[in-house]
Amino acid sequence: QVQLVESGGGLVQAGGSLRLSCAASGRTLSTYYGAWFRQAPGKEREFVAAINLVGSNTYYTASVKGRFTISRDNAKNTLYLQMNSLKSEDTAVYYCASKGPGGGPVGHYDTWGQGTQVTVSS
Repeated sequence: QVQLVESGGGLVQAGGSLRLSCAASGRTLSTYYGAWFRQAPGKEREFVAAINLVGSNTYYTASVKGRFTISRDNAKNTLYLQMNSLKSEDTAVYYCASKGPGGGPVGHYDTWGQGTQVTVSS
């Protein structure tokens, strides 16, 4: 089974940048998609971005397009989320996730990290 651990969260000013990392271990060859989700206080968990770890195709929710970039370093088994032009609305706990090829890039993730807090002050 794949184990995921997020890091890199913190407190930043609006307009600033932050880079999240997700270190994967275990049966990483079983992973097809890697993704980032977030959950703001009182809100449902929201898909943020995903990447096809085989073909390097990327997918983003509309609210982060042009500001966030998902990437991966397969040699390090690490997933990244570069967040630029941060807004107060980006404040949330960010989770990385992984799964096989079934269900497309947005849903049906079965492996989750513990989450890392991102707080954007205004």
